[in-house]
Amino acid sequence: MIKTLREKYNANFKEENYNNFLAEFEKVYGEKIDFRVAESPLFVSKEFFGHLKKATDDIMQVIQKDNFKELTKNSIPAHQNVPNESSHPEFLVIDFALSKNESDEYVPQLIELQGFPSLYGFQEVACQMYRKHFEISDTLTHILGERTPEQYYQYLSEVIFGGHQKENVILLEIEPHKQKTRIDFQVMKQKLDLDSICISKIILEGKKLFYEKDGKKIEIKRIYNRVIFDELEKRTDLNLQFNMTQEVEVEWAGHPNWFFRISKYTVPFLESRYVPKSYFLNEVRQIPQDLENYVLKPLFSFAGEGVIFDVKLEDITKIPDERRKYYLLQKKVKYAEVFKCPKGEPVKAEIRLLFLWKKENAQPELMLGLARLSKGVMIGVNFNKDRDWVGGSGAFFEK
Repeated sequence: MIKTLREKYNANFKEENYNNFLAEFEKVYGEKIDFRVAESPLFVSKEFFGHLKKATDDIMQVIQKDNFKELTKNSIPAHQNVPNESSHPEFLVIDFALSKNESDEYVPQLIELQGFPSLYGFQEVACQMYRKHFEISDTLTHILGERTPEQYYQYLSEVIFGGHQKENVILLEIEPHKQKTRIDFQVMKQKLDLDSICISKIILEGKKLFYEKDGKKIEIKRIYNRVIFDELEKRTDLNLQFNMTQEVEVEWAGHPNWFFRISKYTVPFLESRYVPKSYFLNEVRQIPQDLENYVLKPLFSFAGEGVIFDVKLEDITKIPDERRKYYLLQKKVKYAEVFKCPKGEPVKAEIRLLFLWKKENAQPELMLGLARLSKGVMIGVNFNKDRDWVGGSGAFFEK
């Protein structure tokens, strides 16, 4: 979006540099990246960042309301309600499409938001790798708030460990060594000395949790949670001692309930020029005649699963009345062409803003941006198969 920087980057791009960029992740972290990383980061202008700031301010006004928990009480499925919920989430991510308004000006449009951690480790090192292997202007930064990488990881460490000894804090996942995002876990291990433990390895004794390391049983006092309930419920093959909904003596860094509270469920409560009109399907009294201008989304799916982009009347009518409260009908966002890749093909983009929210702070702190590039009708693997200049990317912001 900064035209001069984009033209210079594309003109100087070399495939060899890109291959070296990818190879270094495996060299440094012992893992190949199991998802596509784009050939280019996104360059965000001050002007567009101003729009992002206004958009997030509008969203925060709702999230920080005294009655927000009451507003979202029905978002948490009864059988997935976890005890000892925190007053606010430690992690908050907000996804915006890059769109254009009537004045042909780039503006963000909300796609969704999550009270759940994203790639807080990988994303920072990915931007450092872009800077190492490609020419990135010194007028750009990837860490917001005028922090150094060391200051960023210190802040992240304080949020995750919450004052506990490192050995008493774990990253909890389902078979972390098999997850597509496992490189992020490797970054967390190297940067923060945070161990990734499968939920099937958790030992329950009374109300205390333990894990084993080097033949030693260690108590867990705080959990950095990366478990998605939707995935967990499908894994009937796992032999679990610990059910996440049990009352146990543990703190959560990212309490599981916030995954539901701050999600697509939140969107209909938001009022902003940066938020497309959205409705709970069960509250739609008259189905719009122009369904081609809407998207139908399951409320609690993850990574875009189950989203219907080209909505037809039968897509709605076949959903039983009692299930419609679990769907969102949202005005379709039109993605703008952000730049052309060297082949001349147009590229679209989303920006994910990553916040950290300390327990003692009144509001969250914006830390990083993550970009995703696409040539398809939507952002996502299924719409970008066998294409280049697409996939996960970094976001660099004009200082």
